[in-house]
Formats: sequence, structure tokens, C-alpha cells
Amino acid sequence: MYRRILVPVDGSPTARRGLDEAIRLARQTGASLRLFHAIDDPFTALGIDEVVQAPRDVEALLAQNARRIVDEGMAASRLAGVYADSEIEDRLHGPLQDLVAAAARKWKADLIVIGTHGHRGMVRMLLGSDAEQILRAAPVPVMLVRGTEDDR
Repeated sequence: MYRRILVPVDGSPTARRGLDEAIRLARQTGASLRLFHAIDDPFTALGIDEVVQAPRDVEALLAQNARRIVDEGMAASRLAGVYADSEIEDRLHGPLQDLVAAAARKWKADLIVIGTHGHRGMVRMLLGSDAEQILRAAPVPVMLVRGTEDDR
């Protein structure tokens, strides 16, 4: 049975659905959760050369937002009576899927639970799918929790 469940969170409604499912599963199995968040460098996300550094005030806001996201998830876990801790990757060094896979290995996770938008067709082709890439890179089973139309 699952004892350690890694839950990537980004503050989106879809990620919250994944967290809610992970909490339900952890309550049933007595598992612990680790909430994982990777702070994305806005310049890297925009495709701007790596030489450009985010201004310190932007970095501080990103770190503050990351802490808020994991704190909200931790509070939801506590409220449900589920033990959770968190890990924040302070810089997006490499693809997200590799960071999630590394976090799962390091913590010895038994399962990764992640929310997915469920995009199809052209939207999926243009935007790609973080959930799909995590699924491909994961060293453990992955549970995908589909969002609703309202989550998109």
C-alpha cells in the first residue's frame, strides 16, 4: 500500500483537485504526503536567455507565492488529519518532470498524485502537458486527477 505520496502543487484549481485526492487516499491508507513546488524563473519561462536574472523583488514575490501555495496545502492536510511536509525547489533547474522525478526518488515516494487539465487535440499539442511529462519520467506510479471544465 502507499505510505509516501508526492503531490506537485502550483496553486491552480487542478492541482488542488490532485491534492484533495491525495489527502483522501492518505486518510484511507495512513500515508504521509509531501507537497512539492518548483519556483519557475519567469525569464526562463518566457524563453529569455539564461544570462538575464530575475530582479530580487521578483524572486522574493515568487518565493512568497511558493510558500503560500504549500502552506495552504499543508493546512488542508492538517485539517483532514493527514501528516504532510513540503519541499520547495527554489529554482527551476531543468525540466519540471525531472525535478518531480528526483524529488520522488530522494523522498522514496510510493506514488505521485497530480492534477491534470486533460487538454486534448491542438491545445495539448501547443501547450504540452506537464502531467504527461511527469508520468513519463516518474520512477513510481502516478495517479492523474482530471480537473473539470471550471478548472481550465
